[in-house]
Amino acid sequence: MNSRITIILILLVATFHSLAQKSELYQEPYRPQYHYSPERNWMGEPTGLIWYEGAYHLFFQVNPIGNDAGYYHWGHAVSEDLVHWKHLPVAIFPDDLSEEIEKCTVGPGSIIVDENNHLGLQEGDKKTLVAFYTSLQCGQRIAFSQDGGNSWKKYTGNPIIPFDETEEAIAPRVFWFEEGNHWVMAIYRKPDNDDRLRGISFYTSDNLKEWTYQSHLAGFRGSPEMLELKVNNRPDEKRWVLFEGDGSYVMGNFDGKTFTASSIRMKSDFGKNYYGTRILPVTDGKENRIIQISWMKDGTYPNMPFSGQMTFPSELSLRMFNNGIYLIRQPAKEIEKLQGKKLSWEKENLIPGLNSNLIKKAKGEQIRIKGQFDLKTCDSFGLMLRIGKKETGTELMYNVKRKALTLLGQTVSLEPVDNKIYLDILIDRSSVEVYANNGRAVITAVFSPTEGSDNYVLYNTGGELMVDQLEIFELSTIWPLK
Repeated sequence: MNSRITIILILLVATFHSLAQKSELYQEPYRPQYHYSPERNWMGEPTGLIWYEGAYHLFFQVNPIGNDAGYYHWGHAVSEDLVHWKHLPVAIFPDDLSEEIEKCTVGPGSIIVDENNHLGLQEGDKKTLVAFYTSLQCGQRIAFSQDGGNSWKKYTGNPIIPFDETEEAIAPRVFWFEEGNHWVMAIYRKPDNDDRLRGISFYTSDNLKEWTYQSHLAGFRGSPEMLELKVNNRPDEKRWVLFEGDGSYVMGNFDGKTFTASSIRMKSDFGKNYYGTRILPVTDGKENRIIQISWMKDGTYPNMPFSGQMTFPSELSLRMFNNGIYLIRQPAKEIEKLQGKKLSWEKENLIPGLNSNLIKKAKGEQIRIKGQFDLKTCDSFGLMLRIGKKETGTELMYNVKRKALTLLGQTVSLEPVDNKIYLDILIDRSSVEVYANNGRAVITAVFSPTEGSDNYVLYNTGGELMVDQLEIFELSTIWPLK
């Protein structure tokens, strides 16, 4: 009896210890509080964002045994509102499970819902999920799920595109091309072992198994993504947008086989931590939106059990300006679900040396700052973010003469709109996302302020700054509370 009681006590202690550890996972100093991050270990670029049976499913690169890149698997998380995510078990494992063998791990790629059973593996009424991925030395491959993503099998006909060491092919992005009634694969590769030809190749298929090469567009790097967008939301004017790994994009025409560029290459994000995007068209009643999520790469998370986080989901559109058409990126409206206590100001005229810090009451490690600023006669203005006793803060500054916005060493040209600058800033424990002039320019950055650094300063130099409107919201955590 005593031994049985002892065993029960040991199990109870172990259970409470496990629960305590799990709770602590969400409380670390550098744990993003409203950006998705893995419970533990390294996370890389997103490999898929789909809507399936009433929920968003996010897939991503993950190393389940360490905080460094390598031994690639696909992770999986699910959300009903695009904000609060539930971690699920690792979805797709390498073909060879040996930790020493990297050649058949599950690299970057994409995922689709096989609505019309083109793969021919649907069981009953449940649609098959089909993942396309690169194995380092095993070619382009397929894994599929017949139970909504709970379990995965490897296609017996793998690889669907054989491995060629000279091509360095990676990151297949598969999507349905409605006008041609066929599937398209856009994939990064280096034809003929020629560095000058590095770019995106296009393949087509009717059944997802057999792929035919169609064309190649040189001059691109990294994981591709593409879709067609309306200009100014007009159905009679559209452009195809082709992204490369760092978020740079070109617009053009796509006939289902060949992409013809009609614009120069432009940046969709001017930060140094932005990489690998996945996009999902979403219909909310009568509203059609394009949701995008990307990886914040190369972050530093000192002494944390995890490494890596996603951007907050954003919405994409194309807008016509006087000097051309540009991609617009703004925070997804779901950010409002997290907004709590608000501070606000209107028509505050700031004169250097005469005004104290207007936003001295603003505090928090995760907040949203949204403002409209009339430049009047100032030379510059900006914000110091996450100031603490041992932290001077991170500066976001707009230089009026140079017409340039700078954050953490990254600068973007930004023209005022009627002499005004619009800023929408998302600040978390270890990241900053700045959406300027209603999404015309975006800077994504990862940083590591000391714990407890939760003060902010608004400043201007050289002349007057009019704060037309300014709102600062506290943002709640998406993780379980203690």
